[in-house]
Amino acid sequence: MAHPIIVALLVVVGLIVIILLSVFFYFLNVWIRAMVSKAPVSLMSLIGMKLRRVPPHLIVDARIRLIKAGLALETDPMEAHYLAGGDVINVVQALIAADKAGIALSFQRAAAIDLAGRNVLEAVQTSVNPKVIDCPNPEKGGNVMLDAVAKDGIRLLVKARVTVRANLERLVGGAGEDTIIARVGQGIVSAIGSSCTYKDVLENPDQISRKVLDSGLDAQTGFEIVSIDIADISVAGVSDAANVGALLETERAEADKKMRQAEAEGRRAMAVAQEQEMVALVQEMNAKVVEAKAEVPRAMAQAFIKGNLGVMDFYRMQNIEADTTMRKTIAGDEADDK
Repeated sequence: MAHPIIVALLVVVGLIVIILLSVFFYFLNVWIRAMVSKAPVSLMSLIGMKLRRVPPHLIVDARIRLIKAGLALETDPMEAHYLAGGDVINVVQALIAADKAGIALSFQRAAAIDLAGRNVLEAVQTSVNPKVIDCPNPEKGGNVMLDAVAKDGIRLLVKARVTVRANLERLVGGAGEDTIIARVGQGIVSAIGSSCTYKDVLENPDQISRKVLDSGLDAQTGFEIVSIDIADISVAGVSDAANVGALLETERAEADKKMRQAEAEGRRAMAVAQEQEMVALVQEMNAKVVEAKAEVPRAMAQAFIKGNLGVMDFYRMQNIEADTTMRKTIAGDEADDK
């Protein structure tokens, strides 16, 4: 009968062998794939990934893609990026796309872009194939067209399309598409506002786009503006008119006529007010005359008291007044007969 200690040792050895075989067969598929793909990863590294709670198949798949694309990268940076919460496959795909397109992009830069919340693969694709965004963007809500006013007071409705290319160097910490849209909209409104007439804008809309493009609106953003194109431009409120120029001239003439009528009405009102002031002034003068006539009897009474006027003088003055009144009456009757 076998000794109990030997039996226990055999059991322990058997368990160790079973565990090793289980671990070996668990990682065998991944290990063989890596070896066959010429992207070897040691069993200890695979076991370490499992202990660090990193999916071994994910790291191996990423390494195989890099090796097949002609890029060499160890598994440690990819593990660190996974543990940091990044998308390893997306970063690897971005590195491969950037290498094929001849764009310099390191794993550290790609990982930083990915951890910053940006889609690094989409950024590389946008860098290769520029993206077109509408200004204003109808998907963001708000107005569908930009509203700008030229110096002559004519409102214009403008819609632009901005072609942008991702700038991988400024993508981390740089402003996004909303900032580009806001800056381009502000530049277009400012450029139209500095135009003398709306006709200049309608004749040469490319001057507006060039002026806005030369303003360096992509500074401190994650994009590089390739071009700004005016997609649509129209005069506000008359987009359905057959002859915009004639309609605007008619409206301007009507506005001028109303302005002149208002000025004439203002002058007439001032004349009426001045006439009323003159009437009031005449009434005031008449009142002063009546007041002055009222002082005559008082002055005569004072003259009698002081002895400056005698009774005969008073009667003589009364006769003169009566004679004058009679002559005026006779003259008035003769004028009526004629």
